Amino acid sequence: MKFRSLVPTLSATLLIAACSNLGLGGPITAEAPLAPTKGNTASGTVKFTEVGGGVVIDAQVTGLAPGKHGFHIHEKGDCSAPDGTSAGGHFNPTGKQHGDPAKADHHLGDMPMLVADANGNAKLGTVLEGLTISGKGNGNIVGRGLIVHAAPDDFATQPTGNSGARVACGVIATK
Repeated sequence: MKFRSLVPTLSATLLIAACSNLGLGGPITAEAPLAPTKGNTASGTVKFTEVGGGVVIDAQVTGLAPGKHGFHIHEKGDCSAPDGTSAGGHFNPTGKQHGDPAKADHHLGDMPMLVADANGNAKLGTVLEGLTISGKGNGNIVGRGLIVHAAPDDFATQPTGNSGARVACGVIATK
């Protein structure tokens, strides 16, 4: 799975939305509201839109420490543990090593880093190939957990990227 800039797919997303308004079938979407884990303040919303070969991700997160934060889709849609560990490990149906989503080998749940500004706000717009919302293939993310970590992802340490504590957790659900 590779990721690519959101800009080239914006036209495709707008076309899909236009078709939806004409009654031609709309985009397949999902959303994950993020809530802080115990002792943290991070929260936000991550929206997912299925496009050919992947999923557009639009994340808006607040309450973070300034700087980089690991950001992953996890195997279980369970945020019941105060520290978010109930979400399990990274979503990895293909059995790959953890790594940078810009490179060929990595978990399907590996995502680009969230980067928070001086006020603790982070935005991310990207497309991740190999993921689905419609249930087709092994890349289906509906019902999976979504975790924001306290530290940057080094994209090397196995199997987690050494991203530290889980500061926010959400569950991906269709809209």
